[in-house]
Amino acid sequence: MTQPQSIDPTAQQYEVHYPDSDGKPIGETDFHIAVIVYLRQVLRRFFRHSDDTYVAADMLLYYEAGNPAAFRVPDTFVVKGVSTQDRRVFKIWEEKAAPCVVFEITSRSTRLEDQGTKRALYEMLGVREYFLFDPLEEYLTPRLQGLRLVDGAYAPMVPTPDGDLLSEELGLRLMPEGKLLRLVDCATGERLPTLDEAIERAETEAERASIAETEVARLREELSRLRRSNGT
Repeated sequence: MTQPQSIDPTAQQYEVHYPDSDGKPIGETDFHIAVIVYLRQVLRRFFRHSDDTYVAADMLLYYEAGNPAAFRVPDTFVVKGVSTQDRRVFKIWEEKAAPCVVFEITSRSTRLEDQGTKRALYEMLGVREYFLFDPLEEYLTPRLQGLRLVDGAYAPMVPTPDGDLLSEELGLRLMPEGKLLRLVDCATGERLPTLDEAIERAETEAERASIAETEVARLREELSRLRRSNGT
């Protein structure tokens, strides 16, 4: 009689499900949401000509294969050396890259995680720059702080006399402005606009172009009239 073959349970392959939501409601103030949306929008635009720099916000970042409980949700993060395609989640072992920069828009209720477990994890993962910004100035003094990876450990960044921080990874200056964390292009000095500012700028330029076109048409008509009156 043929003996049934034994099955080694360790040899079976099981598909691990990595959810794209942690099931928790988003409980942020308008001020925190505004900063997160701004960072995602301007960083994506700033790196729009790069095909290997990915920017995400409020996305589940998985860091341990086979363990769907091993994740964090950075407010905004930037990864170099990967495609720019949209994703549902980010798995470090599949992408073969960790974020180079992480932003946490912190508050009194998240300070222990932001300054404790998240800081330790990002340091372990090799996140080269980690920024904390407290838009409401609830507990963090100064309200913008940065850490840079030096020999495998985080060291505090030294702010400029104005309280700004320079990101070597991004080539940007980080500047608190009201309750917003403004980004400034170090190469050009341009303040990267919010979406509202960009729309207003585009509308102003379009209006100026329309006025200029109308003025050119008027001058051409005036020139034509003068030529007619002179018989030329």
